[in-house]
Amino acid sequence: MTATSLPPNSAPGVRVRANRLVLYTVLVALTGLFIGPFGWLVLSGLKTPAELAASPVHWLPTDFQWQNFADAFNLIDFLGYARNSLIIALIYAVLVTLSSAWVGFGFARLEAPGKKTLFGILIGSMMLPQMITLLPTYLIFAKLGMVDTYWPWVFWGLAAAPYLVFLFRQFFAGLPRELEEAAIVDGCGYGMIFWRIFLPQSWPVLSASFVIAFTWSWGDYIAPQLLLSTDKSTLAVAVMTTYVTSAGTPVANLQAAASVMYVVPILLIFLVAQRGFVAGMATTGLK
Repeated sequence: MTATSLPPNSAPGVRVRANRLVLYTVLVALTGLFIGPFGWLVLSGLKTPAELAASPVHWLPTDFQWQNFADAFNLIDFLGYARNSLIIALIYAVLVTLSSAWVGFGFARLEAPGKKTLFGILIGSMMLPQMITLLPTYLIFAKLGMVDTYWPWVFWGLAAAPYLVFLFRQFFAGLPRELEEAAIVDGCGYGMIFWRIFLPQSWPVLSASFVIAFTWSWGDYIAPQLLLSTDKSTLAVAVMTTYVTSAGTPVANLQAAASVMYVVPILLIFLVAQRGFVAGMATTGLK
């Protein structure tokens, strides 16, 4: 081999390194794209109102206003609203995860006339915008005397969610048939099969579903604004409606600071459950 010649395997190695470089570059760019809005929110929470209203835009604050976070926390009952949000989100996330798992199990492992048609209707309901059902939902809960209570979130949780049902159905359909056949031989009914065999096997989808459902409820603004009074309302409503001047003008820097603190619990939950979340989204639907 001459001094200028290359080893036989050098060309594939160069291609692999080049492909990795391109992949990492794309990933870094996408990461910056997704983190960018949150970074801008943090910077907005550290600016003065004049800097937020300045033109051209002030990208960085002249003097970091850390006091904005303290003011945003103290001007309202931040912990009280956060507690309300946490109660509602936990009630809904736990109930809708379990009910969706049960419905998904039924669609995946049980046989009944019209099952495919019902599943098609269920998936089709995902296309209905929330605004279409908003007025009928309010009228139903008003007739039942459930306005200004947390009971609507209990019933929504027990009713399951189409998207989560789809996740569980796809996961349960991929489990071996021998699992339930062996359990039936041992005398187990389908209820016991679900609770003792299938549900423990589905921890990746359980984690993913819980995070998704918690995020839905924690970030919901319309339903709490419509159904709850100010004292029982959630942090999402408080952040959008209480940081205003006497003339009703929003105080943008305080809203931004409060929004940062509002997002932190979701980030922490995702960091704790990210392994199960990613595994659930990656394995759902694989046979």
